[in-house]
Amino acid sequence: MTDTQEPRRKSPFVELLGLRFTSVKDGVSQCTLEVSDRLMNPNRVLHGGVVYSMADTAMGAALHSLLDEGQVCATIEIKIVYLKAVTSGILTCETKVLSKEEDIAVMESDVRNGSHLVARALGTFSIFKRT
Repeated sequence: MTDTQEPRRKSPFVELLGLRFTSVKDGVSQCTLEVSDRLMNPNRVLHGGVVYSMADTAMGAALHSLLDEGQVCATIEIKIVYLKAVTSGILTCETKVLSKEEDIAVMESDVRNGSHLVARALGTFSIFKRT
């Protein structure tokens, strides 16, 4: 994938969140999301599930850039640590593949709001052939 290509297929969920990829290449991805009222929890703070979904999607995109034709991936598990509440701004998620074997990969994502690290995630994905 080149820096300007979106992941292989569009996702209605990603579009619903407003997630935009700015770079996907060589096991690394970067995406952004504008914080909006529709993504807030009842306490007027960005819902943690939005940040989790951002990291999960960015991990999948980073890994997809390394997969062979016909291969797909799926999340096995993600551990996320929330470091700072988000109430406004634009989030940036930078993800890199730390390890990729034949059927499993591990990725790390940092989510920032400006210069502030707001979450860090570590994920494990399964790699398999599409049936």
